[in-house]
Amino acid sequence: MSDQSDQSDRNDRNDTIGIDDLPIREELKGQSPYGAPQLDVPVQLNTNENPYPLPEPLVARIAERVAEAARGLNRYPDRDAVELRTELARYLTRTGGHPVATGNVWAANGSNEVLQQLLQTFGGPGRTAIGFEPSYSMHALIARGTGTGWISGPRNEDFTIDVGAAEAAIAAHAPDVVFVTSPNNPTGTAVGADVVERLYEAAQAAKPSLVVVDEAYVEFSHRPSLLPLLEGRPHLVVSRTMSKAFGAAGLRLGYLAAHPAVVDAVQLVRLPYHLSAVTQATALAALEHTDTLLGYVEQLKAERDRLVTELRAIGYEVTESDANFVQFGRFDGAEGSHAAWRRILDRGVLVRDNGVPGWLRVTAGTPEENDAFLDAVRELKKEQDA
Repeated sequence: MSDQSDQSDRNDRNDTIGIDDLPIREELKGQSPYGAPQLDVPVQLNTNENPYPLPEPLVARIAERVAEAARGLNRYPDRDAVELRTELARYLTRTGGHPVATGNVWAANGSNEVLQQLLQTFGGPGRTAIGFEPSYSMHALIARGTGTGWISGPRNEDFTIDVGAAEAAIAAHAPDVVFVTSPNNPTGTAVGADVVERLYEAAQAAKPSLVVVDEAYVEFSHRPSLLPLLEGRPHLVVSRTMSKAFGAAGLRLGYLAAHPAVVDAVQLVRLPYHLSAVTQATALAALEHTDTLLGYVEQLKAERDRLVTELRAIGYEVTESDANFVQFGRFDGAEGSHAAWRRILDRGVLVRDNGVPGWLRVTAGTPEENDAFLDAVRELKKEQDA
């Protein structure tokens, strides 16, 4: 056999190798990477993005701050992001109903990295985390990625947390990390302070363990933030993001508020200089325009409420939502919801099939985008009722 034939055989064999043929960890085999469809359609309402571009004065301010940062890119950025954390603490104190100091805040590249650092610190091999599903699917995925065992906790039929069942699950499993998402994604339901208090007490009795309240969408909620619960609870963490309310999904900036000891602990696993100087500069510029950006939030809350009203008038069931999205249905199981997703997409509107059988999720967009969506689901409803 010629050398050329040998090379051809080796190439053929290499072409047949997939992920599961590599020596990856067992719990990663057969899995798929997380991600919503990114399709080129006229109306994209599937990833809970803020539909309003950043205002021009903010764009100009970002350019100024980034230009200033660029002059020092030959040096590493502030490793501890002290100025940014100080401004985030000021924002939380102003809007969250609870005083927050710089030492209570940590920031990273999106709230997913914040959650990853928490699981690297408090989870890991031989440890477990629990969440109450359906909920944000990245909690389970990040747990898997950090070698943390995952426990799926119960919810009621209306997607609220069954507190008694949740307390029993915590007592039975004694998890090291407890996730509570408020408002919950994909359902939009918020969690009351009394529920978090009970789950926190159950978690401390069982282990004790860390309780993480994921408030990625809290600025859209009718309920106040759960930040005041941090008082006297050193094992409680509240995580946030600038992706949603601040309209900065492309920035990738998340942060947490917690006892200073928790902030110190996550720095044991953070990569050195993990937040670039450009990221810090851009986030600081956005925080200077908080009032303008939160004005967009008020518009989106009104549009979300309009979607709820209109969807119910059309004849769909809608889960109560405190977020910038709405879960609606019911369709005939998983196949029915996916077929409905496809028919809505055929009309130029992309919503999210989250894998909750019988339900779909739509992000609140601009009034024009929401009109297009409502026209699409009116037509869909006529087809279903025909």
